[in-house]
Amino acid sequence: MRTFKHYTGRSVEEAAFLLTQNAPGARLVAGGTDLLGGLKDCIHPHSPETLIDLKRIEGLDLIKEGEDGLTLGAMVRVHTLETDPKILQDYGLLAQAARSVASPQLRNMGTLGGNICQEPRCWYYRYPDNFFHCLRKGGDFCPALTGENRYHSIFGAARVGTTPCTRTCPASVNIPDYLEQLRAGDWDAAARILLAANPMPAVTGRVCPHFCQDECNRQELDTSVSIRSVERRLGDYILDNAERFYAAPDEESGHRAAVVGAGPGGLAAAYYLRAAGHRVTVFDRLDRAGGMLSHAIPAYRLPPAVVERFVSALEGMGVEFSLGREVGPDEMDRLVKEYEAVFAAPGAWGSPRLNIPGEELAGPALEFLTGAALGGNPAVGRRVAVIGGGNVAVDAGLTAKRLGAEEVTLVCLESREEMPAHEWEIAQAQEEGLKLLPSWGPARIGKTGESLSLELIRCTAVFDPGGKFCPAYDQAETKTLEADQVFLAVGQRCQPDFLAPGLLNKRGLIGVDAATQQTSRPEILAGGDAVTGPASVAGALASGARAAAGLIARWGEQPETAGAGQGLRCFSPQALDPGEPVQEKIKDPARRTLVDEDAATVSPEEALAEAGRCFNCGCVAVSPADIPPALLALEATMVTSKREVPAEEFFRAVKMGSTALGPDEIVTGVRLPKASSGAKWGFQKFRIRKSIDFPMASVAVVLNLEGDKVVRARIALGAVAPTPLRARKAEAVLEGSAPTPEAARAAARAVVAGALPLKENEYKIDILKALVERTILAAAGGMRTINQGG
Repeated sequence: MRTFKHYTGRSVEEAAFLLTQNAPGARLVAGGTDLLGGLKDCIHPHSPETLIDLKRIEGLDLIKEGEDGLTLGAMVRVHTLETDPKILQDYGLLAQAARSVASPQLRNMGTLGGNICQEPRCWYYRYPDNFFHCLRKGGDFCPALTGENRYHSIFGAARVGTTPCTRTCPASVNIPDYLEQLRAGDWDAAARILLAANPMPAVTGRVCPHFCQDECNRQELDTSVSIRSVERRLGDYILDNAERFYAAPDEESGHRAAVVGAGPGGLAAAYYLRAAGHRVTVFDRLDRAGGMLSHAIPAYRLPPAVVERFVSALEGMGVEFSLGREVGPDEMDRLVKEYEAVFAAPGAWGSPRLNIPGEELAGPALEFLTGAALGGNPAVGRRVAVIGGGNVAVDAGLTAKRLGAEEVTLVCLESREEMPAHEWEIAQAQEEGLKLLPSWGPARIGKTGESLSLELIRCTAVFDPGGKFCPAYDQAETKTLEADQVFLAVGQRCQPDFLAPGLLNKRGLIGVDAATQQTSRPEILAGGDAVTGPASVAGALASGARAAAGLIARWGEQPETAGAGQGLRCFSPQALDPGEPVQEKIKDPARRTLVDEDAATVSPEEALAEAGRCFNCGCVAVSPADIPPALLALEATMVTSKREVPAEEFFRAVKMGSTALGPDEIVTGVRLPKASSGAKWGFQKFRIRKSIDFPMASVAVVLNLEGDKVVRARIALGAVAPTPLRARKAEAVLEGSAPTPEAARAAARAVVAGALPLKENEYKIDILKALVERTILAAAGGMRTINQGG
């Protein structure tokens, strides 16, 4: 066991102070049996550096009876709970639960507070030396989902932290939640969750690189969920029902905002501001809204109609557009005076210079793509060279090929493995016959007659040891490439000439606060590529969403968010079976054109099947403590150093814990309401070894009867879910009925109707059914003690 500091708290206030002062490596000792075992095996990523003992605090071991019920101190021993005459008489359910705690030695040492604040009992969590850095300890995955899970949850998983897919999404879309709604068949609910973070999923479902799939935990089993395919189908559903999802606000706020730039960042800001009831006008120098979406991304990736439908939906909400209108410095000053706030998202349309001889002989790839996107079908030569290794370079090369170029070569400084273009785009380029010349840099462009010559030099490194762009070359290795046309796609440069120089940083980008997108002038906000440099569509729209949220809060409202729910996470049973993802229907290379999409949207049925592959990542470790189910059934209130919390809200699966306690919050006691004279109770627990093992299932029941009818029932389950569970459907079955064997069996069936067993724990369903039935009948029979199962 590693060394640690030890303090003895003399009061709750002192213990809370010590906890705060020694954070984050401080832990409380309430009984010691659970914590010290974990310390001995070094199960945590970082062993606690400080232990604060609560056992000497005066008054925490008292039992007080009042007019409203009974208050138990957090340091009351478990053995006291099972033997105290008052508890035995009026709260026998708690006494029986306490008696079921392992061995007499543990009951003598353990306390009420220690029992209810136990850490997870999962063997992955408890494995020595933190061998499994699982989800519950701050990791990304619950190994029990696909591994050994005989003793784990049969009612779903607990969301603990942010899932990897959501964390890596630039827009922070709550992906698991909208996939869960799809599995439930509620397309509208799924759509609203998605729209809360991404107003244009039909666009991103086609062009977003979907970093979320790179981090999908399903790769632990086979391959990631095709989130992109599902998002695209759901995005098309949203556009097909635009009148519902892009409805005008019910009320006008009276606030007005201007947006400069009709690209993804500007359009996203306009959507969220308008949805909140604010008037929005979008200005853009181009004649069509969409920015890069409609002027640079080829139609075979993103059809113009998709962008046009989205823009039309915004107009239907009341967003106003002023297109073909250049915003210069004077116009910007006017907008600042006329509107309460201006969001600037002008994009990055400029092309950096190479500073090589003959550079003027090459054309900007962006201009070439814009000409093709607007239907101009620009002429191309027989041999085309594109300098650059990013997505714009690949799009320019593919566009040239589809316009008739016989030979297209991509030349880039990076090695094949380092090319910044998405891997699937590079694969598509090679599939369509584009040649790659990685690790070569341009040295000179010459011209002989109508032919161009591109002189290349071998690039040995793109970045210096510190990661700064600093190409190194081998002057002895050169190559000359003959071409009829050369395009430059070596990056994009922001040109925010309409802004005051003081708003730009050293990189020539607009400087903003990362949380609010606000510039040094509060009335001006900015986002998109002009702030970050060229990035993803999702990143740009996320900046617009943040700017809108900041303005909405500034104007006195809280923007709607789609936070992760606190309930148990459900998944399809087949999610744990290996299976292939849905495959997008991509045309053969010979059938691909400039005007039609290369890939078709998957069908609704395919999207639902793919949503079924999602693990809905959470922790399936069960809540093992014996006393919490009894407290839940008894309608207890947890008393802490800061507040009082109902038992149903107190028990929660969180990192390194199983309660809703804050970092400096301490349980001081438990308050039980006054016992009903007509209440009957029962408790049962099933385990393999009575002396040591925690339960595979436990049931606590409280019945209130009038005559032979149950007028109120409380049934709580333990060790079958990440938290103690109320069996509400079973309670409803009993209420209004006599507690007969038939009613008990019906209640037992209701309990397990929503069960979601894992690969190896389906047996727990039968155990739980039997326990529920037996416990109800025992309670109805007025038994004051019940033999333990197992």
